[in-house]
Amino acid sequence: MYKILIAIAFTLMAFPAQALDSTVTVTPVFKTTRTIADQPVQLPQKNVEVIVSMYDIPPGAELPVHQHHYQRYAYVLSGTLSVNNLESGKNSTFKQGEFVVESLSQWHKGANNGTEPVKLLVIDQIEQGAESVTLRK
Repeated sequence: MYKILIAIAFTLMAFPAQALDSTVTVTPVFKTTRTIADQPVQLPQKNVEVIVSMYDIPPGAELPVHQHHYQRYAYVLSGTLSVNNLESGKNSTFKQGEFVVESLSQWHKGANNGTEPVKLLVIDQIEQGAESVTLRK
């Protein structure tokens, strides 16, 4: 019986050692204070609402011309997204693993000019009840 208790004790002592071998890795992805239009990042001043969405954009698809009055962020999970800022004329391309801080109050559009679908994780920080996107009429 004594040998069984010692075996159990040694077995239990091994588990915490295994837990210590597990490491958590944190890899910084992106850090900025500016949007892709070189504007300062601006946050809502009251009643902040966070909206998280997934966008699936098939090859050849184009998003309508739009703008954001509140800060929007996007992380490219797959594919390649092309963004055309109609006010500055600047074209930007974002690939899998890249992060985008979208321009504020500037007309722009996105497109998937590639051969594989684009999947985006989109995060909006808006004033509660406000619209995150304004489409150009």
